[in-house]
Amino acid sequence: MKDANRLTYGRTSVYNLNYHIIWGTKYRNRVLKGHVEVVLKQTLYAIADQYGFSINHMDVGKDNQIHLLVSAPPKLSVTNIVRWLKGISAWKLFDQCPELQTSYWKKQGRHLWSPSYYVESIGTTNEAAVAKYIDEQRIKEVTLDGHEDV
Repeated sequence: MKDANRLTYGRTSVYNLNYHIIWGTKYRNRVLKGHVEVVLKQTLYAIADQYGFSINHMDVGKDNQIHLLVSAPPKLSVTNIVRWLKGISAWKLFDQCPELQTSYWKKQGRHLWSPSYYVESIGTTNEAAVAKYIDEQRIKEVTLDGHEDV
């Protein structure tokens, strides 16, 4: 296999699942800078450690959005990963960063993050390569058995 160091070996699986995840602040407030950015990054890494996935790269864009490259085992859904990252980080940031009170003044029902997010799966092979690989498996199967299964 090419580039075996990208693979993660689990008890019952071998995988390489990577996601590019982006989300922004509510109202596009530019609050992800200074102390808030430091606390956010520390919190996101801690969440990843706690729930069993890794953040391979992280950056803040325009002080109002977060970009992550996440690697996760197949047992974790992207929806849960984003829910954990957004929910726990918002709670921690409101607790540890009093400067957010000027942008998010409500005590009850306030939301740091916009409800939406973007996710894209990142892989080392493309669709055409996978289709070719699958087609070649059928050819190998016919050759081994001496006849074609339908």
